[in-house]
Amino acid sequence: MNADLLACASFGNTPPWDQIDWPQCEREVRRLQARIVKATREGRWNKVKTLQWLLTHSFYGKALAVRRVTENQGKRTPGVDGEIWQAPGTKYRAIGTLQRRGYQPRPLRRVYIPKANGKLRPLGIPTMKDRAMQALYLLALEPIAETTGDPNSYGFRPARSTADAIGQCFLMLSKAQSPQWVLEGDIRGCFDHISHEWMLCHVPTDKKILRQWLKAGYIENRTLFPTEAGTPQGGIISPTLANLTLDGLEKLLLEKFPKSKTPSRKVNLIRYADDFIITGVSKELLENEVRPLVEQFLHERGLELSPEKTCITHIDQGFDFLGQHLRKRNGKLLIQPSKKNTLHFLEKVREVIYRNRGLSQEYLIRTLNPIIRGWANYHRHVAASDTFRKVDNLLWQSLWQWAKRRHSEKPRPWVLRRYWHPLGRKWKFAAQLERKTPDGKVVWFKLVNPAATKIYRHRKIQGAANPFDPHWRPYFEEREFFKKFGVHRPDTSDDPS
Repeated sequence: MNADLLACASFGNTPPWDQIDWPQCEREVRRLQARIVKATREGRWNKVKTLQWLLTHSFYGKALAVRRVTENQGKRTPGVDGEIWQAPGTKYRAIGTLQRRGYQPRPLRRVYIPKANGKLRPLGIPTMKDRAMQALYLLALEPIAETTGDPNSYGFRPARSTADAIGQCFLMLSKAQSPQWVLEGDIRGCFDHISHEWMLCHVPTDKKILRQWLKAGYIENRTLFPTEAGTPQGGIISPTLANLTLDGLEKLLLEKFPKSKTPSRKVNLIRYADDFIITGVSKELLENEVRPLVEQFLHERGLELSPEKTCITHIDQGFDFLGQHLRKRNGKLLIQPSKKNTLHFLEKVREVIYRNRGLSQEYLIRTLNPIIRGWANYHRHVAASDTFRKVDNLLWQSLWQWAKRRHSEKPRPWVLRRYWHPLGRKWKFAAQLERKTPDGKVVWFKLVNPAATKIYRHRKIQGAANPFDPHWRPYFEEREFFKKFGVHRPDTSDDPS
């Protein structure tokens, strides 16, 4: 009896969803993923295919795939068939439907979401079964992507973040001998224009299943449209497919411009999804040698640089990257929240305040706190103290207008005492809750103060770190420990990757 039958037999003929041994599922999947990493590094691609087949046909992998799509944020968003998996029995029966034989994906449901520049971004929503199949095959593809990926690629990868990308920018640009010129690259419609033929030739996954996903098409206004290029934004596996398409650019630049060459031209790549920067010692080097090389690399994959967003900038002039502004002043690199990102955040907050002008103060605080806390935590790794204080003052002005509008006939001191209270050393925008502490004290619900966010340097992940490799497990456990308890040891080492 194989492992799948044993797993099913241990629960009886119809085992319930809530009795699945999830730790055992995770252990078995991690074990197969570790073997995939080992085979990939050894170049044993037939072994890789065999291990991928075992993982995508295992009960453990299928169970984890169903759990992922039924517990994420999109679990209540149906595809073209209108189905969602909510009941435990439905979830368990869905495990048995994840079969390669006879599988035919449904077209995507096309919707549009607003972008920061006011335009709309097309989003394709697969059915629940197609999402689960993508999650299943992603379990077998992601270990390969992490093993072969560029060391300084940080977007849509486990255990990596924008803070790691900004940390690498600091290492590459902060020194006196660092390169002074930066090529800001942006790929036009990356997800929409990736060549299907290139992916089918180079992505190490089941070609038949991949072709079906790429050619499934989408439905908009009850009309079926074919897809001849690109990978749909909204699919679980799409970010990994995009990363696999763009991986190799850093290696190409390193071969063309080796660091050991004297004098070094200091060409370094830092990429987050389809946004990237490339450093260089001169504008001519980036314009005449680096940019044509990048354009040729992208052209082979059906992509091209955006002329409007791609430019070459001197570090003293400064540039925006991932919501941060990087600029050297008097030889010192200063990284701050960008004006565009800050203004977008303030516009969002003011819109929330305006929409809730007739609701209670407690509801307003509960709505604003996650927005303010998320924005402040995103920027807490850079020199953001001044920006936090300015934002705090602007928030106070918006809330004061909100309070005065509610009580236009009341004097200002009355309005102030109604919504602001002397808690600690400062007056704070807070609402008194009905419940009290066990000793009878009043419980206050306070607005998050961005100026109170502590600034600390982020410990950048090592470029070669692989979360699917057992040898790196102690390293990631240590990072999780410090992240959980908020304790960060001083890190003075410069990661050369």
